[in-house]
Amino acid sequence: MDGRETTKTSSSKKPNIGTSSIDVYAAQCAECKKWRVIHSEEEFEEIRSKISTQPFYCNKKSGVTCDDVADIEYNATRTWVIDKPDLPKTPEGFKRHLVVRKDYSKLDAYYITPKGKRLRSQNQVAAFLKENPMFEGISASDFDFAAPKVMEDTVPEIFGKKGSDSSRKKIKKKKNEDQSAVITGKEDVE
Repeated sequence: MDGRETTKTSSSKKPNIGTSSIDVYAAQCAECKKWRVIHSEEEFEEIRSKISTQPFYCNKKSGVTCDDVADIEYNATRTWVIDKPDLPKTPEGFKRHLVVRKDYSKLDAYYITPKGKRLRSQNQVAAFLKENPMFEGISASDFDFAAPKVMEDTVPEIFGKKGSDSSRKKIKKKKNEDQSAVITGKEDVE
């Protein structure tokens, strides 16, 4: 996280659009299974939107091969969340925000419009698009509010972990299936 805090005040006339809880984006190589840091949300969304048909490989990053050490290790030094594969890219001008709940139980997904309005559901998106015909060509189905899965084995212990050790869900994947992840910091939550 970048250390910024989001303050909530009732006197502000400007909408509080919050700060995303995500501080690092990563994708797992389909060949060597090492995690590679993805340097922008846009690049991450491009990879995630095609991950099933175009798996991520280390060599998609300039100058990187499977022989290089991983950019980041999957461990409990940070809270990991795994995004659903093949989610559509966020329409141009909009921002997808993911905010972890205080108890780390899940993330809430919402979109920020180019006008700064927070949209929390497809119904709100549809109403916004209807009121703003300048966004012709964009439909409510272009927005997906599916929240990434919080990896319980990386949740800070002070929040407790659900289930027994044997029932905790870890990263499990079918052979040759890639993962893409967004990673939250432990200190900043909304």
